[in-house]
Amino acid sequence: MSELSTLARPYAEAVFKRALETETTEKWSTTLAFVAAVVNDITFAGIIDNPKVSDEQLTGLLLDICQQQTTKESENFLKLLIQNNRLTLADAIYNLYEAQKAEKEGYIDVDVRTAYAFTKDDEKKFSKTLKKELNKEVRLSIQVDKSLIGGFIAKAGDLVIDGSVKGQLQIMQKTLQ
Repeated sequence: MSELSTLARPYAEAVFKRALETETTEKWSTTLAFVAAVVNDITFAGIIDNPKVSDEQLTGLLLDICQQQTTKESENFLKLLIQNNRLTLADAIYNLYEAQKAEKEGYIDVDVRTAYAFTKDDEKKFSKTLKKELNKEVRLSIQVDKSLIGGFIAKAGDLVIDGSVKGQLQIMQKTLQ
């Protein structure tokens, strides 16, 4: 994954810089998300890896699929990715772009897995606590994961907060060994 990030970073930074210059960060966000979804599709992934499909054919197909989601500038970007054999980095580029956008806008996306569904009140309290801890606005994405037994695991960028019963049991197990 780190190799993909290393390869994708210059593209994400260039797109983000251009999006700021042209005040099109939301449009680029939508476009990159759509392209990442297309590239991650199993059928399309097979076409990308097919040596019998030329760059021109791949470009034509991708632009046909994405025509409602692209601008002339984003079409040129997609052509560049195909020309440089970097189309498979679309998902990593999107994620890095979104991280830069979040940083610039002063928020952080936090993925939370919890053993039981949060009530609206629990969600507000949890969000407020994370905001205080991280010194940023927080956007939560919450999923229920019964395997945690109790508690939660929150991931914000590189930071992982494991407040789950399962995690505590694993720590106890390692300590006792």
